[in-house]
Amino acid sequence: FALIILPSPFSCSWFYPPRTITLKPTVETQTPSGKFSPLDKRRALHDLYQPVWQTVMQKYAAGAINTGFKPGFLETVDHFARHLFEVPVMIVVCVAIDQITAIDANLGRLSVTGGSSIYPAVQNLLLAARGEGLGTTLTTLLCAVEPQVQAVLGIPADIATAAMITLGWPAKPFPRRLVRKALAAVAFLDAYGAPLPGA
Repeated sequence: FALIILPSPFSCSWFYPPRTITLKPTVETQTPSGKFSPLDKRRALHDLYQPVWQTVMQKYAAGAINTGFKPGFLETVDHFARHLFEVPVMIVVCVAIDQITAIDANLGRLSVTGGSSIYPAVQNLLLAARGEGLGTTLTTLLCAVEPQVQAVLGIPADIATAAMITLGWPAKPFPRRLVRKALAAVAFLDAYGAPLPGA
């Protein structure tokens, strides 16, 4: 498990409140030939993200992906994607391939256990940021272009990218109430679908 942290040297006016995240880089104006500066890396990740996002957006528009999003939320997500370069901090989550065990790899379906050792750590990072009043977004879209991301960030071939987390002061206050499914719809007793008393 490793984190590659790419802070922005810019202040982002659309993040609120206007406070400084203590992680502050020095802008590199000159780099060795063939190397990416910190700004180059952020721009490259932004540019790699765009075509992947456009493909997803087309699927949303065609109804091929059931999002359950409220009206207007997709526009917010699209704004985030198009302004990815501007987020204060990008964190690329990496994991050593030889340390991952996908117990369900031979079940004839998409494996879901391979990330079981990495995503709890990612969730801890999200919760820690929330505790500091910071907003985060977890996206896995850049995993679709992993070889290019590896080239930009100098990630070895045996290290996989598991996610990217963006971090900054939220543009709007955190919601005070969340809409969740009823407990009876997600919690069962003894067998799937069996009612849980009191749920």
